Amino acid sequence: MIDFQLDQLYAWISGLLWPLFRIGGLVALAPVLGESNIPVRVKVGMSVVLTIVVMPLVGPVPAIAPASYAGLLIALQQVLIGMALGLCMRMVFTATMMAGEFVGLPMGLAFASFFDPATGANTAVLSRLINLIALLMFLAVNGHLLMLDGLVRTFDILPIGAHLQTDGWGALLDWSGQLWISGLLLALPIIIVLLTINLSLGILNRTAQQLSVFAVGFPISLTTGLIMLAIVIPQSHDFLTRLFEAGYQAMARIARSLAGL
Repeated sequence: MIDFQLDQLYAWISGLLWPLFRIGGLVALAPVLGESNIPVRVKVGMSVVLTIVVMPLVGPVPAIAPASYAGLLIALQQVLIGMALGLCMRMVFTATMMAGEFVGLPMGLAFASFFDPATGANTAVLSRLINLIALLMFLAVNGHLLMLDGLVRTFDILPIGAHLQTDGWGALLDWSGQLWISGLLLALPIIIVLLTINLSLGILNRTAQQLSVFAVGFPISLTTGLIMLAIVIPQSHDFLTRLFEAGYQAMARIARSLAGL
């Protein structure tokens, strides 16, 4: 006769449920996996499949009933950890969208925007273009697999049930400063060229006042910007790869800070 106890049921449920919360938090916000055009059922199914694969690598889980207050607290902690890690990688692609905003303004394409379902707001066309290129690059270098590998490693650094330190949230805020820095560095070559053209047009406007700068300035800036985009975007592979690697390192840094290491 098979002896079945309630503690065994709690152990099986906890072994599946608590890793699912951490993985589900990552899938909800992570790039590629957490896009808004992916149905919720697909995200939930993906999280369950990933949890079943990861379960043997999680290690021992606390012997706490999932429906208890302590179990709900652990579940909340796992969701916060997963969302912090997913938000960390989401900031990488937000930096590419910031680069599109920086480039679109001097090019005269700041008004060219459309509704982006990923952000739920109007997004500049150049921002969406550079973001799509970054997503394709992310998939080409297996960035989504490396991101999931980094998540699995956090179960060793930050076991389930461990007490979270507030330094981890500070590490996440520090990483958010890369939004402006990385976006500006990616757009800097184009910005320098366009600012030089605008400066030249300003000097031309003062020397030849009978010439309408507004009539010739927009097509010149737009054409030059498109040419620079055609030159810079194919050369951005190394920069985006380093940016992805910095995102993986930031994930590990956040996990260590949450663990107090």
